Parts: sequence; C-alpha cells; structure tokens
Amino acid sequence: MRVGILSFGFKHGLPLEADLVADVRFIPNPYFVPELKNLDGKDMRVREFVMKWPEAQVFLDKYLSLLEYLIPLYRKKGKSCLTIAIGCTGGRHRSVTIAEKIFEHLNTNAREITIAHRDIGKK
Repeated sequence: MRVGILSFGFKHGLPLEADLVADVRFIPNPYFVPELKNLDGKDMRVREFVMKWPEAQVFLDKYLSLLEYLIPLYRKKGKSCLTIAIGCTGGRHRSVTIAEKIFEHLNTNAREITIAHRDIGKK
C-alpha cells in the first residue's frame, strides 16, 4: 500500500484526495513571529518553534500511534493508497513541520511513502 503525506492550508481548501485529515491550527503559529514569517516548515528554525510546544509534541505522539494502528488495518482491507493530509491556516509552517515529522517516522523500507506540500509556496 502506498502512503502519501500531504500538507495543506485550510484557506486554500481541503484536499479532495485525503483519506485522513488532521487540523494542527491549535499549535502556535510561526507566521506571527517576524523572523519566521517568510520561512517555511522545512526550515530548522520553524521546526524548532513548532515542536517546542507541548501540545505539538503530544499531538504528534498520539497521531503517530493512531497511524501505526490504522495503516495495517487499511492494508489488510486491501486499500492500495492512503493519503494523510495535515492542515494549518496557510499550509506553510505548522502543517509542513508536522507532515515532515510524520514522514520521518513512517518512512521505512517496509512502506512505500511519499510527501508533498501542496500550499508551501502560496501566500
């Protein structure tokens, strides 16, 4: 089964291909930090800002646990592709960071996994 991780911004619309959608707008937004505003969630400074919040860490732990439970069940049912979408307001900071963390965790030789950042370049 192919697993795709997709970050997106809610202000640009929900991705129609998503099977699972998580909203990470509860994490403090780097957009409002002047030195981080023009960066994205691939930048280490943004990643550190996003992941320093306890709510981001707890969410990631719990969501990864849920995915580890669900992915084998979807595979067992014969699903050929699973798209996991992670959204924040604009799709540039928080969703990118969390999507990258999920990708890093799930990216093993036993899984065919991809990552895409739909709205990372949009304003």
